[in-house]
Formats: sequence, structure tokens, C-alpha cells
Amino acid sequence: MQGYCMKCKTKREMKSTEQVTMKNGRPATKGICPTCGTKMFKIGKS
Repeated sequence: MQGYCMKCKTKREMKSTEQVTMKNGRPATKGICPTCGTKMFKIGKS
């Protein structure tokens, strides 16, 4: 799953992805940037 890394300012493949549900009930995916280790977040079903 790809997400946008705010630190690298590029789209990257997330590692250690985890499906979560936000407070408003929408699905999302959390992950970690493989290059810099920053947390990444993508809203929407994957």
C-alpha cells in the first residue's frame, strides 16, 4: 500500500501496515516510511 510521506515529500510503499477505524467510522491505514521511519497515514479502504 502506498502513502505520502510528509518528511520525504514523496509517495512510498508503507511497511508495518495496520487497518484502523477513525473516530467518525471511516476506514484508514497506518504505516511507517521505510526510508526515514516517519509514521504514515492513508484514509480509505485498502
